[in-house]
Amino acid sequence: MKEIPVYLFTGFLESGKTTFIQDTLQDKRFNSGEKTLLLVCEEGEQEYEPEEFSGRNVTIQTLDGAEDLTEENLDRWANESHCERVIIEYNGMWLIQTLYDAMPRGWLPYQNMLFFDGRSFLNYNANMRSLVVDKLQDCELCVFNRLPDDADTMELHKIVRGVSRRTDIIYEYHDGKVVPDEMEDPLPFDIDAPVIEVADEDYALFYRDLTEEPRKYVGKTVRTKVQAVTDKRFPDGHCAMGRHIMTCCVEDITYCPLVSKIADGMQIDNTGWYIITAKIDLRFSRMYGKKGPVFLLQSAEKAEPPTQKVATFY
Repeated sequence: MKEIPVYLFTGFLESGKTTFIQDTLQDKRFNSGEKTLLLVCEEGEQEYEPEEFSGRNVTIQTLDGAEDLTEENLDRWANESHCERVIIEYNGMWLIQTLYDAMPRGWLPYQNMLFFDGRSFLNYNANMRSLVVDKLQDCELCVFNRLPDDADTMELHKIVRGVSRRTDIIYEYHDGKVVPDEMEDPLPFDIDAPVIEVADEDYALFYRDLTEEPRKYVGKTVRTKVQAVTDKRFPDGHCAMGRHIMTCCVEDITYCPLVSKIADGMQIDNTGWYIITAKIDLRFSRMYGKKGPVFLLQSAEKAEPPTQKVATFY
């Protein structure tokens, strides 16, 4: 089966995708004659100038709507163009999964770059958060362009890191200056403290860090506010302790619990809120079906729910 690398460029309208792709295809270091299929999924003010492409070996196919994203169409366009690679300027209003579901066999995502206009990004994030997260979850590089000199890059950094830790970030200012993001991501709590104090607003970050790197927490003691869930199906002396966490929008709010071993004599009410002090261990549990982090409860004080019951990353 012929394998075709796919270069994916995503972002909202007028985010700079077309200009970047145009410049890339004019660069002989990238475009040295390979037959290329360029799929254009939205048309903005900037138009392509194929006469400027190195080698003039690019076939441009414009899609009228997401309904054109079918395996049959993509396969036909690839065959008609005899392409060796595919470049996609993707519509920011379409979900990435729509494209992945339509990709023919042999199409291999090779690079995924995301572009945001730094002047309008915060508005998009506030009003179209689910679409922003959809693009951030899978991209390798996020470019904030057209930034004013006084842009708060820390705020942009936190939004990206709230979704992905592996995404590289670049800031491009209105004068053309390009600055790579080199900010460290210190945790908002002291993991080396005798007792790790996790504030209500930091619980989502704590949960993600603990579940991604549980071994570094083994033997540590934590104090935080959680909601309990009890069930007769749980092993004796065990309950679940956790919070509802939202990644991007209300549709993805999920209760994210940790197996918790109840100390002798401790009474835990179903759905009750508690400030717990617990030692963390890594154990196999039937509740996970595998090995995972476990709270060994030392104390559980009844508490009022946090001001924001649903924990978030941003």
